[in-house]
Amino acid sequence: MGPDAYRTAGLADTLEALGHMVTDAGNLWPENAEDATPPNGTVKNFEAYAGWTRALYRKAADLGAGDSFPIYMGGDHAMAAGTVAGHAKAAAEKGRPLFVLWLDAHSDFHTLDSTGSGNLHGTPLAFACGLPGFDALLSAPLQYPVAPERVEIMGVRSIDDAEREFLLKHGAGVSDMRQIDEEGIGALLEPFLERVRTVNGLLHVSLDVDFLDPDIAPAVGTTVPGGATFREAHLVMEMLHDSGLVTSLDLVELNPFLDERGKTARLMVDLAGSLFGRRVFDRPTRSY
Repeated sequence: MGPDAYRTAGLADTLEALGHMVTDAGNLWPENAEDATPPNGTVKNFEAYAGWTRALYRKAADLGAGDSFPIYMGGDHAMAAGTVAGHAKAAAEKGRPLFVLWLDAHSDFHTLDSTGSGNLHGTPLAFACGLPGFDALLSAPLQYPVAPERVEIMGVRSIDDAEREFLLKHGAGVSDMRQIDEEGIGALLEPFLERVRTVNGLLHVSLDVDFLDPDIAPAVGTTVPGGATFREAHLVMEMLHDSGLVTSLDLVELNPFLDERGKTARLMVDLAGSLFGRRVFDRPTRSY
């Protein structure tokens, strides 16, 4: 229901009002993945995860090879396994490095072996970064992993011990909410953007609803108190627009059944509007 909620909240209309030409490519369907067997019996719904990852991987690799700006609407953050990996493939074929800005309360850096819950939304970034144990997902080793040092996880406030060890070992960037409180979100984002700019990189942004504080964005099943404020989130999107570096976007973890009169969906659409150029002066007054 997540993609339909974004449509209902006016994502296409918002982008068209900003002068962009929008094509809705419709919903994807998972590929057959009967061959996918998880290495860990704790893992849940692995065949479905593999089927969706394969479909999204091929679609993202195809779109990334062109000159459009894809927006992937979901759904479980597990979908980013396919979108990020597909764009990494497309970037490699263009001879450019892919960077990932992961806006999320969680780092999602578990492997299939380390996850204790078996919830696969905790694994997509580890897969995309080439950590071991995921070969069954695409029925082959990942050919073009994202270099972990080109990843910045921002807004995190819930990391398991195993994930912490992996993050430190592989050198992924992490800016937790304490750092944001102490240094300011803009001061933390700008050096990352400068790194992308310096090497002519492409930038994929993966925006999870739970990056936001649940008081302003309740429509998510994995709420963690103390998230980004309305203005912090918009500042990130405005800075990303100003940078001109972003080439693809995930909007994930929206659960309309948990929303309050659609306010989370509208906020996510507003954030997408800021990424695509909406200014403070352009923002309408709205009652939530």
